[in-house]
Formats: sequence, structure tokens, C-alpha cells
Amino acid sequence: MTISFYGAAQSVTGSKHLVTLENGKRILLDCGMTQGKGEKNEEQNRDFEFEPERIDYLILSHAHIDHSGLIPRLVKLGFSGPIYCTPPTLEMCELLLRDSANIQSYNTEAQEGPLYTLEDVEQALKQFKTVPYNKVYKIDEDIELLLTDTGHVLGSAAINLKIQDNGQERSLCFSGDIGRFTNRILKEPQPFPPAEIILCESTYGDKVHDSLTNTEDRLEKIIQRVCVEQKGKLLIPAFSIGRTQELIYSLNYLAEEGRLPDIKVFVDSPLSVYATDILREHSECFNDTMLDYIKFDPDPFGFPQLSYVTEAADSKEINKLDEPCIIISSSGMMEAGRIQHHLKNNLSDPNSAVLVTGYCEPNTLGGKLMNGADKVYIMGDEVAVKAEVLVMKEYSAHGDYGDIAKFLHCQDKEKIKKIFLVHGEKRVMHQLKNDLEDLGYANIEIPDLRLSYAV
Repeated sequence: MTISFYGAAQSVTGSKHLVTLENGKRILLDCGMTQGKGEKNEEQNRDFEFEPERIDYLILSHAHIDHSGLIPRLVKLGFSGPIYCTPPTLEMCELLLRDSANIQSYNTEAQEGPLYTLEDVEQALKQFKTVPYNKVYKIDEDIELLLTDTGHVLGSAAINLKIQDNGQERSLCFSGDIGRFTNRILKEPQPFPPAEIILCESTYGDKVHDSLTNTEDRLEKIIQRVCVEQKGKLLIPAFSIGRTQELIYSLNYLAEEGRLPDIKVFVDSPLSVYATDILREHSECFNDTMLDYIKFDPDPFGFPQLSYVTEAADSKEINKLDEPCIIISSSGMMEAGRIQHHLKNNLSDPNSAVLVTGYCEPNTLGGKLMNGADKVYIMGDEVAVKAEVLVMKEYSAHGDYGDIAKFLHCQDKEKIKKIFLVHGEKRVMHQLKNDLEDLGYANIEIPDLRLSYAV
């Protein structure tokens, strides 16, 4: 068996890992779009460096575009096999992949045309097959699949494979993205079956997140200072799936407690609106605390001051609003979406603030703001940065070092033959490798992009 890494190798984007068996069968784990790499985006997203028509199966860990965003292109270029994922992941992919195709149709910078069209998305969606959590599914006579909950976003799963390879039984786990063991809404990551080969994410492998205990207190103080004392706008860039719902839940909590100032709150993202509706329908994925909460508040994602905005005309009206408010809008790294318009209109206001709530690749607009840029370019125009840039990592859906170590704790260290660290910056991976070795793990590899490893 060989594993080849065509994305998220010493990088936090573009997840694609190809497992090739001795008999020639090929299993692709994720098919994500590369983001935040500037000119490299186009090159890496257009050319897979492998033959899509030769892939037998695709298994998807979750719906985020850096894990799912190139599935329609894979289909367009010849992949005709099944795509396995959890039922909520399919629902989210229906939103995200259609939205991605629409964005590309307006992208006039792509000289070779869009990566894929809505027609390619619709064909890809026909190839999806859903598998519930914790149910062994026999893909064929050689491959068994088990999806276990990782608590990252709705529907996220670790991919567990039991493979008959040249007369030998092999076991492999791809973690996908690992969530946090202290989560407001979703269940914590669950143990996964024994695996001799593990592909493990490492995004925050060198960090320890702040405790969730005082998160609402911190958020309240920020709102009070920016919106009440300074009478500015608080812009919160957030991914449509996961982080937006966490933020709404916190604001709903403050509103229920009577601690939210009398200001308007906007969720300005059609995707966020639809994704929140999907989340409402999947209470089976909620943790016990959330299930208890909705007994007295049936809608934890709605309160009187909150408006969900879907129409572009209504979004433009928000920018005309001359009063303090909170605007939650996608995308999280600020590279696209309606958040760019809000940033363009408000970054030069010293009374306003941008609250960053998760990871931003250094080359993205979000990364530049976090690194202290005094000016940025948005939609071709130079914008002076006078607004305060604040960071709250408590809302990250990625687990930190402690969560990753806890996720791996269910395994027998002596039986693990190889751990590959993926989906992280090179510096972070080396730190995590050292820390895991201190815990007794061995045979840890940091794979190079587009290289193959025999296992």
C-alpha cells in the first residue's frame, strides 16, 4: 500500500490524500480546494497531478471547501465512482459546492475558465452515498468503512478503513479535522478503532486554546467597548458552517441573560442562513449541554435583535447604516464573500473593530490583518487599516494540542506503525511531532507535497 499526498502537506488547505492498494485500487480521502496561496491556487486547483478517472472511491471527511471544494472538478475530469460521507455532510455540500460554482462563474480572472460549473456540481451530487456514524459499511470485498464523529463541524468524521491488501489486513484512520473536547453545540470527538496507520491533522498542534469558560464575558466586553463606548461597528468574519453558529449561540446567550446592548446584529451570508437551518434539524449531533439548553430555549440561533440577511440589496443597506451594530459575515479568512464589502467600508474607521475568531492562512487578507498590516487591498482598492483588529481563538472549531493528544489517546502506541501529520504549517507540524514523541508516539512522518510513501 502507498499513500500519496496531493494537498494539505505542510499546508493548511487543499486536503487530498490518495491510498493505492497492491491490487491497483485507489481510494481518495477528501478532495479539497487550495485557498490562500495567491497565484499557486490556480495551479494546484486545476491540475490534480493524478488521473481522476483512475480513482475508484472518494471518501469525504466533512464539507468545508478546503476538504470538498474540488469534488466537482474531479468528476468533470473523469471520476465516476461513489463519494461516501455522513448525511449532514451531503446536505452541507449541496450548499457549499453550488455556491463555489456560482462564485467561479463570476471570476473573470481565471484565464482558462471556471474550475467547474453548476452542471458539474449536480453530477457530482448524484454520486454521493451517505453512511451514518458508527455503522460498518462494506465498500467492496477488500474495503470496509466506518465513520466516527470528530466534533469539528456538523457531519464531520474520521475515516476509518479496514483493508484487505495483498492477503494482509490493514487498518487506517484519517482524522479529517479534529474538533474540541469542550464544544458548545456538538458532541466531542469520539474514540476511533485501532489503526496501524494514522493521518492526523495538526492545524493548532502547537497551541493551547483559551478556556471556553469566560468566552461570553470576553465577547460582552468587546461589544460594550466597540459598539457602546466607541459607537463603532464590530465586524466578525466567520465561516458559514460551524463558527457562525457558535457566535450566534453566544450572542443568543447574552441576549437571554439581558447582557447584550440594544444594537442590531446581522448575519450577512446566505450560506450561513441555510447552514444554520440545517444545523437546527440535526439535534442528534448536539451534546448534552446543548440538548438541555434547547429545552427552555427551543431556538438557540435566534433572538429579537438578530437579522439574517440573504439578499444582496439588503446587505448593501447594512453599509449605509450609521449606527453601532454587529456584522457576522463570511468568509472566515476574508478572501471572498460579503465580508469584503463590510471591511472596505469600515476598516478605516478607528472606532470600529474586526474580531478574528479562527485560523487565517498568513497570505490571506485575514492573515495580513492579524499580522498588523497598516493598509490592505480589497477588490483592487487600497484601504487604510485604522480599525482595531482583535482575536478570540476560543471559537476555533479545530482542536488544539491537548485535543489532538486526547483524540489519539484511544490508540495503543505500540501498534501504530506510522503517523502522518497533515493539514498544518511546517513549523507547527515539527512542534507537534516533538511533543507527540515525548508522549511515546513513534514513526511520525511529515510528508512532502506530491510524494508517495510505502506503508
